[in-house]
Amino acid sequence: MTDTKERGTAAGWLQDVEAVIFDLDGSLVDSMWMWPKIDVEYLGRFGIGVPADLQKQIEGFSFSETAQYFKQRFGLPDSVEQIKRDWNAMAQDKYMHEVKLKPGADVFLRLCQRRGIRLGIATSNSRELVDCAVAAHGLTDCFTCILTGCEVGKGKPAPDIYLEVAKRIGICPDACLVFEDILPGIMSGKAAGMRVCAVEDSYSLAQEKEKRALADFYIRDYYELCGSPDGD
Repeated sequence: MTDTKERGTAAGWLQDVEAVIFDLDGSLVDSMWMWPKIDVEYLGRFGIGVPADLQKQIEGFSFSETAQYFKQRFGLPDSVEQIKRDWNAMAQDKYMHEVKLKPGADVFLRLCQRRGIRLGIATSNSRELVDCAVAAHGLTDCFTCILTGCEVGKGKPAPDIYLEVAKRIGICPDACLVFEDILPGIMSGKAAGMRVCAVEDSYSLAQEKEKRALADFYIRDYYELCGSPDGD
């Protein structure tokens, strides 16, 4: 596996890359910390504790798949649509005011734009929240395509969402570079025939060894790709 030292500067990383596609949570923005807290608060409304295996069970699920899982597993009285509305309401303010970009992500985005590389987002989150997160950082115009797992056939680790983003951007999968923070997402990008860079995140630190083994590259932050706060 090639690492950042072998790739060198952005010129090496982006060689033959025509599109970069980002997962959102934990990959482009630092937001994974908030979802376990929301799970505690949400399930607490029904007098239900959070099972130890919950996060592992829902990794990679689309927003709709996660809501369906919650309804079935916990016997919730609310509809799937109501569950999603409640989660959106609970998370929206955090995405607008508390969630930050991963270190160096804005610099890397500008670097890609200068090089004429098309940009996309392939997220398991909801349309409302991804649009909110992107707008909060003034990045809406950066992306040719933003797609959610609810808008494709299957959530990650199936390749559907990455293949569809590549199709809408108009770039062949083998010319795409994916940034992902969790194993199902890495598997999704690889299954789509794309190169995948694993992004370090506190939520998945325990999986670092597996992430390095599965992905093509691994970074701790985006400055590793840019060489400096101003990019190469």
